[in-house]
Amino acid sequence: MLHQFSYVAPKSREELLDLLSTDYAHAKILAGGTDLLVNIRNGTVKPGMVIDIKKIKEFSGITYSKGEGLVLRPAVTINDVLRDPTVRDYFPLLQECGHDLASYQIRNRATVIGNVVNASPCSDMAPALLCLDSQVVLASSRGTRTVPLKEFFIGVKKTVLAPDEIVERIIVPTQAKGAIGKYRKLKRINGHDLGIIGVAVAVVNGHVRIAVSSAAPTPVVTEGLPMDIQVDEAVEITMNMISPISDVRCTKEYREFMVNTFVRRLLAEVRG
Repeated sequence: MLHQFSYVAPKSREELLDLLSTDYAHAKILAGGTDLLVNIRNGTVKPGMVIDIKKIKEFSGITYSKGEGLVLRPAVTINDVLRDPTVRDYFPLLQECGHDLASYQIRNRATVIGNVVNASPCSDMAPALLCLDSQVVLASSRGTRTVPLKEFFIGVKKTVLAPDEIVERIIVPTQAKGAIGKYRKLKRINGHDLGIIGVAVAVVNGHVRIAVSSAAPTPVVTEGLPMDIQVDEAVEITMNMISPISDVRCTKEYREFMVNTFVRRLLAEVRG
């Protein structure tokens, strides 16, 4: 028997934040639902209330301005990112990662912010967002705060998000506009699968950034590295920030080998 819960669809930001401030202990946010609904059906999550945020107008759409940068709001799906001309022309690494996330049908529902808030170590969107030095804006009835994405993840399925907060937007800064980036994802099969390893490498403002997923409790990213850094040194820095494990999908040693391999390949590609 399915778990019973109440369903609410607020039509304004204020109504949403008020709901979260009064009943956050029993509430879960529904945007795409690709994780939440599966977890409810499996019985691993049992909310008293599901709050659907898709009817809040200001939570939809992708915008770009020189002052704020690229803004991704809570209802923006992966396919929205893949179709957006501004993302295509100026932030293509986001599309590189998005293309590898599940199937077209899932991408039509799954949201960028949902993929981040889920805080899976194998998040597909996190490597690109980390390389581009993105920030998350958290909102509650108490106010808003901005957190660098690299500080947002604190453990497996854990973030700094308070129970009464929502990620109101992700901001990719203007400084990342035009960044050259590449992404590689190792999967068990050809097609749609969870990542065994994901590596993104980007050149941002004359520096190289390397992000890795599925190789630590959280997705991780290097600081900006010199463009002329030796490949062996870049590999060593990357290997020192990961802590892969062996599990049913892959051994620790194979993960390490493929991170090493992908970093070498991607560095060569982004440096031409």
